[in-house]
Amino acid sequence: MASSPSITRQLCWLSGVGVAMFVFALFVMPPIYRVFCEITGLNGKPSAMAAGETPGVVSDRTVTVEFVTSVDAGLPWQFAGDRRVMTVRPGQINQVSFHVVNEASEAVTGRAIPSVAPAAGAAHVKKTQCFCFEEQTLQAGQRLDMPLIFYIDPDLPRHVRTVTLAYRFYRQADQAPTL
Repeated sequence: MASSPSITRQLCWLSGVGVAMFVFALFVMPPIYRVFCEITGLNGKPSAMAAGETPGVVSDRTVTVEFVTSVDAGLPWQFAGDRRVMTVRPGQINQVSFHVVNEASEAVTGRAIPSVAPAAGAAHVKKTQCFCFEEQTLQAGQRLDMPLIFYIDPDLPRHVRTVTLAYRFYRQADQAPTL
């Protein structure tokens, strides 16, 4: 059987590893993930496009872009886009508007989390302006219009003919609903 100092040393080591994992997950990973998403365009993170830079429009091809919106059960908001579907040409700059309304009797803060499908198309959706990943605070009854400006990279694989952009709003974790 192991001696008491050996068990104490192992417990201290395991506790240290647990604390290190927590610190890494909470403070180190989010900035790394954010940079990764900006570089790759994954998870709907807006990509940086240089001022005046425009992709070449592909005139012999179209892509169907579907927009899906939803709101988490804990958030008293209505959320919808101007369009459910739009046909675009790769390289063409496009804009669509989304609208949210706070139906609560108090100010509520939410955040939209995006997803892009199929996975083969995710890196080719380039957002130059997006409400996603930004907190939105709406006062009681307030309505907010939010633009999304994007283009589909001309390098999108030819077999991808439809891309779905889904946005789900969640109540900020530090805000508990009042009963």
